[in-house]
This record gives sequence, structure tokens and C-alpha cells, in this order.
Amino acid sequence: MAKIKSMKNIFDLSNKVIVITGGYGHIGSGIVEGLLNFDAIVIVAGRDKDKFRERFPSQNDNLYFEEFDISKSGEYFSNRFNDFINKYKKIDVVINNAHYTKGNSQLELSDEDFLYSIDGVLGSIHKSIKAIVPIYREFGFGKIINISSMYGHISPNFDNLYKGKGCEKYVNPPHYGAGKAGLLQLTRYYASLLGKENIFVNAISPGPFSKNQIQNDNPEFINRLKSSNPLNKLGVPEDMIGPVVLLSSNASNFITGQNICVDGGWTIW
Repeated sequence: MAKIKSMKNIFDLSNKVIVITGGYGHIGSGIVEGLLNFDAIVIVAGRDKDKFRERFPSQNDNLYFEEFDISKSGEYFSNRFNDFINKYKKIDVVINNAHYTKGNSQLELSDEDFLYSIDGVLGSIHKSIKAIVPIYREFGFGKIINISSMYGHISPNFDNLYKGKGCEKYVNPPHYGAGKAGLLQLTRYYASLLGKENIFVNAISPGPFSKNQIQNDNPEFINRLKSSNPLNKLGVPEDMIGPVVLLSSNASNFITGQNICVDGGWTIW
């Protein structure tokens, strides 16, 4: 009975220090609010403090903003993570949520924009992993959660989603899915490499989580997204909380190298 009672706190995040990049965006903000509700200490690492304050106007003793630019060098990542250690004493979880891209065309996409975007979707996370691993090795434990996408393992249905009625402007560009697919392999690679060192690496792949502006601007496109998954609906940021808490907590201490799809079942069709 004592063992069963102790399991009630298996999802508890009290005193865990969790760094999330880009935690004031559409999906990231939902993740942050969920982590705070489970009593984590959350560091939102991003470039825009004003956006952070706009998204989280209320004071919370467990919520912090730290300047962080994922377009910088690997040395920058290492320096900033070490700054966090000096200030917060530890890092238990890093959630690689932020990315950057340029260009939304398909065959007309320039080489420069493609390579820039691959670095923003995939290369930046590789730098993050390389920078946090020495810290985790020193502490003997750590968790990494990479936010991928359903387009990391399926391709867009261009005819059903993007043709006509103003839907063309929402087309998913080639660099995004390519980078996210690479991220899933990167997740498996480092899970395999680091598992014996008690370092866990997993991924989450959100499906259709359209922002409110798109929902208001183009209901036709939203209906197409909904009809593309078995649940016939969009995801909301709060839908990410359960998987993130699972992978951040002791509940996932025998889970590594995995990808959780949060997509309404889109990828089963």
C-alpha cells in the first residue's frame, strides 16, 4: 500500500527547473501554464521580453524570463545554460519548442532560405542538446523534450488543404517538414547515445493547432483541417500539457527515444 500511495505524486513537478524556448507563443504558452499548475519552476527562454510580459501579465513566483536567441552559436547556448545553472542551481528539463524559418514557397524557395530554415528547425535544437548534455552529465540526470510536428512523419495533402478559397497562403513549406523529420531522428539518436547516462530524450508532434487569427480569417481552411483528423477538431494549447508533464516527470523514467503525436489522430489515416 505504501508503494501505491507514493505513486500518487508521480506527475509532481515541484522544484523541477524547466527551461522552454519560445514559451510565449501559441503552443508554448499553453505548455508553460500547464507546467506552472504542476508546480514546476519555469524559465521561458526567448528573444522578446515584451511578448513574454504581454502573454503572462500576472506575477508568478515560479515563472522567469531569460534572454535567449536560438539563432546564435553553440558556444552561446553553452554560456546561457551555464548562466542558468549559476542562477537557478540546476536544470531538470529542457523543452526545445522555438524555431525560426524564412520563405513559404515550394519549388521557388531559395537555397539560402531553405538552409536558414533547416538550421532554425533542426540545427538550433542540435546546438541546444550539445550544450545541455555536459550539464546533465555533471548532475547525473536530465530530460530533453523536442517539439516536432505531424509534418515530421507525414506529408501535406495539398489538394485537400491548400487549393482555392484563400487557403494557398497557408501552404506548409518543404523545409519545415524536412527539419521536423530530422528532429525525430535526432531525438532517437541522442536517446540511444545518452540513455546509459540517465539522460532522456523524447519528442512530441503536435497536429493542427491553428492560431485564433487564422481561425477568424479563414473558416474554410479551419474546416479542412478539422476534417483531416478522426476527432474532427483543432487542438488547443492545453492539449499539450498532459504529454509534456508526462515526459518531464518521474512518470516517464522508463521512456526515451519516443514521439507522442498530439494530432487528433491525423497521422493514423
